[in-house]
Amino acid sequence: MALKNYGVLKGRPIARRLGSGSSPHYQIHVVDEAGTNYRIAVNVKSQLAPSELMYHIKSHFTHPLTDIVAVLPGGFTALERRPDSGALDLIRGNLLQPGLMTPLPPELPGPDNDLNEKLDQIVQRAMADEDAIVYAFGERWGPEDRNADKYFGFMPGNGIHDIHMNQGNTGRFVQDDGVWQDGGLLFQFPRQQQWTAVFLKFQSQSWHTDDRTGHTLRAPDEEQPINPDPVVPQPTEDLPDGLVRIVAALVNSVQSPENESVTLLNPSDRTIALAGWQLADKQKAKMPLDGTLEAGAVRRVEVRAPMALSNKGGIITLLNADGLKVHGVSYTKAQASHPGWTIVF
Repeated sequence: MALKNYGVLKGRPIARRLGSGSSPHYQIHVVDEAGTNYRIAVNVKSQLAPSELMYHIKSHFTHPLTDIVAVLPGGFTALERRPDSGALDLIRGNLLQPGLMTPLPPELPGPDNDLNEKLDQIVQRAMADEDAIVYAFGERWGPEDRNADKYFGFMPGNGIHDIHMNQGNTGRFVQDDGVWQDGGLLFQFPRQQQWTAVFLKFQSQSWHTDDRTGHTLRAPDEEQPINPDPVVPQPTEDLPDGLVRIVAALVNSVQSPENESVTLLNPSDRTIALAGWQLADKQKAKMPLDGTLEAGAVRRVEVRAPMALSNKGGIITLLNADGLKVHGVSYTKAQASHPGWTIVF
């Protein structure tokens, strides 16, 4: 079924409350340019075991997404579920590598050691900066004309939730699965020319999902879903995240026609057969690979049609022979603005 009213809320954070109770959410009071009030409800604990959420905070976030959402009006904007609309997809948008996400409890004794405190540091900084803007991606609720907000008291009740990955779910939450509808938080600090990103995921969610439905993919010839835990000691053929990595790309060639390329590294201890593997661009145009990549070796792959690397920012994804994402990167228009220079990831 997917989320019913997916989009992004843009506004100024003016108050917050730490998450507590049996189903805690970190709450942020936001006001848009027109003075409309909203509440952002951010999960800090899962209803399913294990209860600790996986999180990743990127303090200096660079991605072509920021150019898209920066020009949106204040308030809530509905987003189409496609890669160039401003919608989030933690997997297909190459927003982060899965191994960067780590579990963290909502509250613990001591400073700066739980999810409430990690969020609070960023939100309080944004509240103290009159130019700072928060962008919350998820599902909107309201306006509830007859109800005041139960945390901040404004009328009418109005806000956004599901500020977490919204695919690869289990149990009753499978109905919420979809692609290009993930939640997340972006904080823009214009004075410092800095963006900070917060991404959240439940441990019960899978990192490998169907490109149409967002449902968990099942391992080849297996009835059980692929292990949803993205934190593994070393990648394997069954859990391939990072088995081969994209380490560089030439996206703005000085030749005409352009001679674009992607550089791959095999960091593993084995030779990898690339037959059946593919590289994909932002529009999911795919280019087949072949040959082998020796242990520790680097290979520069020339980009061929239909795949193309835009000079206006984009993403590059590496898929194995089973169609599972092995690695992915992104680059911005600014990074691609220097002809002849190779972008290093």
